[in-house]
Amino acid sequence: MAIPHAVPGQAVAVQPLGSALSTEKTSALFKATDLEVMRVVLMAGQVQPPHRVPGETTIQCVEGTLTVTADGTSHVLRAGHLLYLSGNVLHGMTALEDASALVTIALKR
Repeated sequence: MAIPHAVPGQAVAVQPLGSALSTEKTSALFKATDLEVMRVVLMAGQVQPPHRVPGETTIQCVEGTLTVTADGTSHVLRAGHLLYLSGNVLHGMTALEDASALVTIALKR
C-alpha cells in the first residue's frame, strides 16, 4: 500500500515527533515535478549510507542530533540547524541520538 503524499494546498505537520519518534519511519511528505520533501527518521547509531542526488539538497534537523558527512567533511546538526548541499555531493547521515530531519531535494530533469 502506498503512503499518501500531500497534495497542493494541503498542510502537513512537521513539528518534532517527541515521544512518537521511536515508532515513526522515514517517509516522503510530497513529490512534485521539481521538488521532493521527506521526513527522515533515524534512531541513535542508525546510518543513512553515503549517496548522491542530482539536485540541490537541504537537511533541516527537527529534533535530536545528526552528523552529516558531505564530501569528507562532517557537520553536526542539532534541532533548528539547516545544511545546504550542492547537487551530486556525496553525503550520508548518522544519528548521534534519536533524530528526525526534513530533507528537501530539488529534482533535476
